Amino acid sequence: MCEYCGCQAVTAIDELTREHDTVVNMIGEVRAAHAAGDVAGMAAVARRIAAVLGPHTAVEEHGLFPLLAGDFPEQIAALEDEHRRIEAVLDAASGGTPADPAWPRRLLDALEVLREHILKEQDGVFPAALTTLSGDDWDAVDEVRRRQTASAAG
Repeated sequence: MCEYCGCQAVTAIDELTREHDTVVNMIGEVRAAHAAGDVAGMAAVARRIAAVLGPHTAVEEHGLFPLLAGDFPEQIAALEDEHRRIEAVLDAASGGTPADPAWPRRLLDALEVLREHILKEQDGVFPAALTTLSGDDWDAVDEVRRRQTASAAG
């Protein structure tokens, strides 16, 4: 994805970007499963996407976004709203394949929102953070990541 502003030199942004890349690849897997009529496969990949996005979203919402919300309140609120909308569709697959026949279409629609969401972060949030945040701010974001990693290792 974005490599022109140098923001990937910041560890926190590099990690978030790698997670975005992983999710984008999984979106392709969902589309392939959909084309094959494999709703169970779509649900399985949705669970994998949710597993990546859980800690990823926590780093954004508890680390990065609060540091930017003062300067960009509407944009941050919109991104957080998109997080909730995407999570709701992914969560429907948390216990297996959803029985709702409309769920596959809702998943594809949510993943389209997610794809656009990723572009907003990569092309807007990350470069803005690079120019706005201090070293101490980045340390705080890194600490949120450390807590997420420790929590996942449980």
